[in-house]
Amino acid sequence: MSNFLEQIFKLKEHGTNLKTEFIAGLTTFAAMSYVLVVNPSILSAGGIPIEGLITVTAIAACLGTLLMAFMTNYPVAMAPGMGLNAFFAFTICLTREIPWDAALGIVFWNGIIFLLLSVTGVRTKIAEAIPMALKIGVQCGIGLFIAFIGLKNAGLVVDHPATFVTIGNLSEPATMLALAGILLTIVLVIKKITGAILISVITLTVIGAFIPTPDGYLTQHTNEFIGMPDSISHTFFAMDIMYPIINLAETWDLIFALLFVNMFDTIGTLIAVSRKANLLDENGKLPKLGKAMTADATASVIGAAVGTSPVTSYVESAAGVSAGGRTGLTAVFVALCFVLALFFTPVMKVIPLMATTPALIMVGILMMESFRQLDFDDLASLATATVALLAMPLTFSISEGIALGFITYVGVMIGTGKYKQVTVITYLMAAVFILRYILDLK
Repeated sequence: MSNFLEQIFKLKEHGTNLKTEFIAGLTTFAAMSYVLVVNPSILSAGGIPIEGLITVTAIAACLGTLLMAFMTNYPVAMAPGMGLNAFFAFTICLTREIPWDAALGIVFWNGIIFLLLSVTGVRTKIAEAIPMALKIGVQCGIGLFIAFIGLKNAGLVVDHPATFVTIGNLSEPATMLALAGILLTIVLVIKKITGAILISVITLTVIGAFIPTPDGYLTQHTNEFIGMPDSISHTFFAMDIMYPIINLAETWDLIFALLFVNMFDTIGTLIAVSRKANLLDENGKLPKLGKAMTADATASVIGAAVGTSPVTSYVESAAGVSAGGRTGLTAVFVALCFVLALFFTPVMKVIPLMATTPALIMVGILMMESFRQLDFDDLASLATATVALLAMPLTFSISEGIALGFITYVGVMIGTGKYKQVTVITYLMAAVFILRYILDLK
């Protein structure tokens, strides 16, 4: 067995061994396992039947991670992306009122286009053509959007007829517990505790089991802790792949938004994790970036088929790298953990919504870190990023934030006489978005 693993993953060449890779895999899984609970809660808000979504999430994460492991030999794990799932549920399904099976069709075509761009190398030209300010603004905007959803789910912010939003009722036990969980999560992350988000989710769930409500307890009591995974019959190949084609005028911007976010999120994550694992070459580039992007795109297509939002690389993989993970064997162990976790589905099903809100807010906070990369002396860049990041939570739509970001950047660059610095792709996208608003194509 050791010779077999050595031949496939080249453990000695990367200065690692089976034990180290195993520990690294467990570490990565602990850091990202919250997705098994959070992803179903978000997707079900968009209308997908919650029965089986834990299984769907685990399958998508397992298959995607195995693709990355064997195609690249990188210690990078994959799962349905945070932010991408929020876009799926709250923008595509709720705001645009597109049925969830049709939304899965949009995810499918996003994956197909992403795959074509990856294998042809066009993705590199697109990535270089988009201004950095817009990339940063979009990532930070998604972070704010996710955090806002978390605050909403926790009851910390509620709607108000005069001010649109206001502070919630902090005397509610669930809200108080969620607030305590948010603080706990932040402290654990600051202290670099592995699996900080998972620890918070478990802690709130346990405490909730002792807090009574009119209907019982905050955390539903159960006598089952181990059981067979739920069926995925509700979502398996339920995607309506013809809907995006028939309704292209309605869906093109959603496909583009998914593609935009997925592409830059993947590139950013891969570079960050690979730098920590010393996988970059002497020029600071990732040797197998093309294969990694292909694995990512293929995983999104598979995700759509089983019934989830786009699958992408997880930055939590850096936790496993810090534990010594250097090869795809780390990712294989992560994939196996997702399979084993399925047999604890009965426990995951009783985790209350308030226990997942700290995860959303913490992920949102971490996504805001890239804002420091902005050149604050460049007002054009600052304005572009600010408009994009504010528009997403305030319009409850990631696609609107992307659209307004493109329009702002081009408008400011033209107005300040720097129009020659704008790429053709950026001009084209801004023009298309302006036309969409004029014709109200949404």
